[in-house]
Amino acid sequence: MNILLLGSGGREHALAWKLAQSPACTRLYAAPGNPGIAEEAELVALDATDHGAVIAFCEAHEIGLVVIGPEAPLVDGLSDALREAGVPVFGPSQAAAQLEGSKGFTKDLCARAGIPTAGYVRTSSLEEARAALARFAAPYVLKADGLAAGKGVVIAATLEEAEAALADMFGGAFGGAGAQVVIEEFMQGEEASFFALTDGTTIVPFGSAQDHKRVGDGDVGPNTGGMGAYSPAPVLTPELQARVMAEIIEPTVRTMREDGNPYQGVLFAGLMLTADGPKLIEYNARFGDPECQVLMMRLESDLVTLMLACAKGTLAGVEVALSSETALTVVMAAKGYPGTPEKGGAIDLNDTEANSAKIFHAGTALKDGALVANGGRVLNVTAMGRNVTEAQRIAYEAVDRISFPTGFCRRDIGWREVAREASERN
Repeated sequence: MNILLLGSGGREHALAWKLAQSPACTRLYAAPGNPGIAEEAELVALDATDHGAVIAFCEAHEIGLVVIGPEAPLVDGLSDALREAGVPVFGPSQAAAQLEGSKGFTKDLCARAGIPTAGYVRTSSLEEARAALARFAAPYVLKADGLAAGKGVVIAATLEEAEAALADMFGGAFGGAGAQVVIEEFMQGEEASFFALTDGTTIVPFGSAQDHKRVGDGDVGPNTGGMGAYSPAPVLTPELQARVMAEIIEPTVRTMREDGNPYQGVLFAGLMLTADGPKLIEYNARFGDPECQVLMMRLESDLVTLMLACAKGTLAGVEVALSSETALTVVMAAKGYPGTPEKGGAIDLNDTEANSAKIFHAGTALKDGALVANGGRVLNVTAMGRNVTEAQRIAYEAVDRISFPTGFCRRDIGWREVAREASERN
């Protein structure tokens, strides 16, 4: 069948790479794509906000499946338009995508369904938010309600910092995403990510990962979209995963269905592993970036089969097969990220993929035939190993073979698990 993939980041390159491996994929199109995706798919000029144009393309090219990579088209309702036109689509409806599109929506659903999460207050003005701070103790967790590219969360150490951050949020620092702000209690524990596929009724686990959000080594500096990840996350034991399914994922899917908003696609749960058990931090309505890259490296099942089953409501009896090995990815970003990245920097990959690593392109472009940086997060250097320690070593050996003078990366991706593995050896 012919498949259309929407998106242009590292997540979409990983999806394109895996989709193209399927015997069911006759022709893969991607819009707008990037130079890495172009190695797997035919790039086409399509504006995902123009639903009519996307539908017309699908009709003209006999598209049998549309895969929506990023969150914005989901929140914009593109999947609804495609379904109404009879085009199978992997991705939740606009109503169901509120799980990511509105943090307040998700917190309210958790309260109704008894899903463990942090205590919270929804606020819609600066005055209301400042008054609500009195109900919480430092550090204060402040979240822009809407989509903010993974950067809409501020953890303020003091009341003064919290008040200043609220002023920024309501002052437009995150655009319309900050029109409402959710204030939450601070949760202690280790973060992990859990993924599940669902067709609205059946739920199939899809694996775990750990991301590294802060820009600097040792988890310092501002939040980013993610500077690296590894999968699986050993800290999320089989026992804990069973609790996540029973206490968080299953009640969410059931409640969404009962509310008339059945969820179809991948459900990405950001978790805090507390002393009281796993608690939900937030949901994403699509694969994570860079978590998708390590999950696709481990995936042994046919991705097209899985996505079609979600789209058509036939997931019952389908299983996800993942490699028992560890995948780890290191993000190479442009100087200035997560602020204003320096674009145009030359990149030479130096045949790095010939040495056991896979490079997923994110913010890249071609200029006069040469590869250059064209965004904040530019490359995902990804490797497999018997454990996190080995995968980390192979990934950084690959990083060091790449020439990217205006780029940088964290040098400690996987540091917690590497330390645990060293302790187990000693």
